[in-house]
Amino acid sequence: MFFKQFATKEASLSYFFGCATYARAIAVDVVAGDEAWFVEEARKAGVQITHVIDTHVHADHYSGGRRLAEMLGTSYCLHEFDQGKVGFAFEPLRDGQKLDLGNVQVEVLHTPGHTPDSVCLLVSDLRRGETPWFVITGDTLFVGAVGRPDLAGKEREMSGQLYDSLHAKLLGLPADLEIYPGHQAGSVCGVGLSGKPSSTIGFEKRWNPALSMAREDFIVELTREIPPHPADMDRIVAANIAA
Repeated sequence: MFFKQFATKEASLSYFFGCATYARAIAVDVVAGDEAWFVEEARKAGVQITHVIDTHVHADHYSGGRRLAEMLGTSYCLHEFDQGKVGFAFEPLRDGQKLDLGNVQVEVLHTPGHTPDSVCLLVSDLRRGETPWFVITGDTLFVGAVGRPDLAGKEREMSGQLYDSLHAKLLGLPADLEIYPGHQAGSVCGVGLSGKPSSTIGFEKRWNPALSMAREDFIVELTREIPPHPADMDRIVAANIAA
């Protein structure tokens, strides 16, 4: 397996990884303006990017995912929730779906809460074994924090969904499993994010305060002080869902 984390604008983190043996790769959460970086990395690695995935429709930055997919003639992917909600065709992802990159296998986990369409990507390298190696958590779980639940305008409902997603889909994974989030400190997509760009499930369960709360306490805490929306959020979302 090869793996690269790319720190970009708005404290965002993008990802490029895959299987060199089968020459297949995935690009995740590409920010507009960074498309050429992924094209060049794929060229240097001698691989084809088979899927370009956004872990959700972003509200804090313009996505470069669709443009990269068009440049490469490959699939642009969102969770199936977004069917009929965006103005373009995409490859729908469903919970539990497996993406085959050869020795690298990716399982889609639907984790609504930050947004209704949020997904995480659980990644295994069969050359190491079938046990997952890491999970890309998007805006569901950060280092030291969790995603904000208010962007869809249903704070309590989404907070409850986020709690359920975290506990049902992520916190039962192995303690030594690495997590790679969609943002680090400086992002407006959560409160209290660490500047550290990765962690493990076990470390977060021990030190991330949101993960030790009871469900109602979690909801109260996440809705107690809602930070301002990202600058130009409405315009950004409109662009990211437009035809």
